[in-house]
Amino acid sequence: MEKLYAPWRIKYLKDFNKKKDDKCIFCFPDKRFLIHEDKHFLILLNKYPYSNGHIMVAPFIHGVGIEELSKKELSQLMLGVQIGIKIVKRTYKPQGLNIGINVGRIAGAGVEDHLHIHIVPRWSGDTNFMPVIFETKVISESYKDAVKNLKKSLERILNGKI
Repeated sequence: MEKLYAPWRIKYLKDFNKKKDDKCIFCFPDKRFLIHEDKHFLILLNKYPYSNGHIMVAPFIHGVGIEELSKKELSQLMLGVQIGIKIVKRTYKPQGLNIGINVGRIAGAGVEDHLHIHIVPRWSGDTNFMPVIFETKVISESYKDAVKNLKKSLERILNGKI
């Protein structure tokens, strides 16, 4: 089995306890990273992305696990994930996706108290020497451009133009 190392994430993990803010990023989202919100879920660009277009989908219910959602809440969350997948595919045309939920700090959850689902676009050869040699992850698109492009794709999807 091969391993994919992600040393650029260590700074985030080490700084996690230092940056404690009382406000949940999903309950009080930074509007600069907000792609979409409706009455059931929101879609945010990840502030610490693994790749261009790494987004997160979260319900508006704070402090519950996926097993605690009602059928309707789960259905609405999955609708948000479906929309997220569509906008990432339309915007970035990835060769694959990682879609995941980290439950608990030990499992990698940066935000433990609010359920969220990661959608990470992937391409063949999307890792390189920069993280290993220079401890630097290259994200080749600004968050402003990413949000603008993802919102443009979302608008086309919601208006049935794709």
